[in-house]
Amino acid sequence: MLDPKTLEELGSKMTTLLANSPARDLEKNARAAMSGLLAKLDVVTREEFDIQTQVLARTREKLKELEARVEALEKARLG
Repeated sequence: MLDPKTLEELGSKMTTLLANSPARDLEKNARAAMSGLLAKLDVVTREEFDIQTQVLARTREKLKELEARVEALEKARLG
């Protein structure tokens, strides 16, 4: 029967080997390439998009308020 300590050592060595394997390098390179591509496409994160959506909604609401005030002022002036 295998000793648990030996199994732990074997698992640790396998983890180390996999971390230093070419597959890990390929993953890093693929991530870097994808990040570069997305940066060139001017893609934003979901968080940035959501923030800008909220800013736009507040701006539209403020615009409606200002348009209503201008309309009220014009009616008062003409009326």
